[in-house]
Amino acid sequence: MLYARLTNEWYAKDTSKKIRAVMKSKGESGEYLCTNPPYGYLKDPDNKKRWIVDEEAAKVVEDIFSLCVAGNGPSQIARILKNQQIDTPTIHYQKIGKPIKNCLPMKDYDWDQKTVSEILERPEYLGHMVNFKTHKQPYKIKKAVDNPKEQWRIFPNTHEPIVDEETFNRAQELRKNKRRPTRTGKTNMFSGIVRCADCRAKMYYCTTKNFEKRQDYFICSTSRAKGKEVCGSHFIRAVILEQGVIHHIRTVMWLVANYEEKFRAALGAMQKSEMKKALASKKKQVSHIDRRIDELDRLFKKVYEDYANQRLSEARYEMLSGDYETEQSELREKLQALTTEIEQQEEQAENIDKFIAKVKKYLEMTELTPAILNDLVKAVYVHKSNKVDGKRVVDIDISYDFVGILPKSLFEDIKNEPMQ
Repeated sequence: MLYARLTNEWYAKDTSKKIRAVMKSKGESGEYLCTNPPYGYLKDPDNKKRWIVDEEAAKVVEDIFSLCVAGNGPSQIARILKNQQIDTPTIHYQKIGKPIKNCLPMKDYDWDQKTVSEILERPEYLGHMVNFKTHKQPYKIKKAVDNPKEQWRIFPNTHEPIVDEETFNRAQELRKNKRRPTRTGKTNMFSGIVRCADCRAKMYYCTTKNFEKRQDYFICSTSRAKGKEVCGSHFIRAVILEQGVIHHIRTVMWLVANYEEKFRAALGAMQKSEMKKALASKKKQVSHIDRRIDELDRLFKKVYEDYANQRLSEARYEMLSGDYETEQSELREKLQALTTEIEQQEEQAENIDKFIAKVKKYLEMTELTPAILNDLVKAVYVHKSNKVDGKRVVDIDISYDFVGILPKSLFEDIKNEPMQ
């Protein structure tokens, strides 16, 4: 009886290993590993290994990304979809006759913020296949465990995209800067965008039910932190911030509309000068990291040889090899980030064209909306206030998408007169 049980155990374990090996081979060769495509796609009836766009669901996915870029969080998006009576993914699958795993919701339009978050985080909507997002524990445990992103295998352009790369990346940036409504339920489109110019920390949006709109304000988050070095008082009224940003954006729009070529040339010259210094520094860091990674490879080999020849205890070997692997992993992440930054900086001419094209979309702007703000601006930095002629003055810097902060000198050079 015991022998039979052990035989069954070995057989199950061996089968599990073989299945995992087959799945790994399929995933490495570029075959889809998931049983069902994500919401927005369907399996091609003529070729089960190919995904096609589900037009009805894809429109909802596009709307979710648009709402996110317009400044809405997952809970707000879920509420909007519910109010618009959009079917949830499970209800949609039921209506088109697709098998469903989840329990049916109480209401057809009962969207959940978790579902919205999962949609916003899926690279598959860019048209890429993503394998090895999860793995299974030993054969007795059936629950899947998430893999870190560096272990994912991404195969680009395997199916038709639903979301363009610019929109997807902008949504990811906004998701990092989560914007939570205040206890009063009030929100402000600058929440998550406005930052302290000195410590670079977020600035809190402060309001009460009794505040009028003119009384709402932003304050540096570290000014309230306990047990930390407190940043000086960085404070700005929300209406003043909005007026300053609108004025700056309108000035940029006026320059693009009337002096596009001068603006393009001046911006290119400014970025070329700044880029030269930044690139030299970053390439130096890349060279240093490359050398250190090679050095760690040599150290790891030496430690392994010492362990194999019994010159090093197992405990010592595990400690040293663990340290080396951790350092290498951190260095590779830093190297990847630096390489990406260098590539982005070397594409500055293309970025200027993209920025000008964005500005041209809003030349007829009558008011600043969250959608326009999030499309054009990455961050707004608030400086410490100064007294000028007895009045409190606060300077702000606006970091635009693709081109960063535009200095006043740039505007003065183009217009050949000081900016008002």
